[in-house]
Amino acid sequence: MSSGMNKLALFDCDGTMVDSQANICASMDQAFLAHGLTPPDHHKTRRIVGLSLQEAVRQLLPDQEDALVAAITQSYRDGFFKMREDGAVQEPLYDGLIGLIDRLESDGWMLGVATGKSDRGLNHVLEVHGLMDRFVTLQTADRHPSKPHPAMVELAISEAGAAAETTAMIGDTSFDMEMGVNAGVRPIGVDWGYHDSHELLTAGAHIVAETMDELYETLSQ
Repeated sequence: MSSGMNKLALFDCDGTMVDSQANICASMDQAFLAHGLTPPDHHKTRRIVGLSLQEAVRQLLPDQEDALVAAITQSYRDGFFKMREDGAVQEPLYDGLIGLIDRLESDGWMLGVATGKSDRGLNHVLEVHGLMDRFVTLQTADRHPSKPHPAMVELAISEAGAAAETTAMIGDTSFDMEMGVNAGVRPIGVDWGYHDSHELLTAGAHIVAETMDELYETLSQ
């Protein structure tokens, strides 16, 4: 990477930084049941993690009317908020993430997040884990088109004073890799999330890291 601009490591959240699949599946089940529908298989729900919420519901219900998709989307939001208020939301960090962040910061990297979560959802994760001050740019579905549109990455680059050639998009889904490709940055996959390694490579990942140490070594190249 060139030295003329800041280096930016841009992380997806769900499936990359935190393991949130249990919450997402439970909330989606509740949202479907609230409208008299059979909940999707959990494998299908995990497949759409990373998309903006309404787009995710649309993919689960491709033949339904927009009004029902919007209603289920709102039910999901309401249900997830209730789970959070009740203290039932568990989004543990993947092992080794804090150490990776420490090492990258020591090496001069700027850090950011680009996620399909809402502002409220991302802020909750970062506050719970004491990470709010570790990232210079936070991009969410509240202010951007759904992945794989490159808008999140493009604004993050601008806010961090980086450039496409000095930026890496790190994620666990094909949506993250496609977004990175669309933004002209280096897409790096991780294999501990919700899409298989071969899908990440097919979507444009330069490499798929199997551990936080391997991810660090990849970024350092």
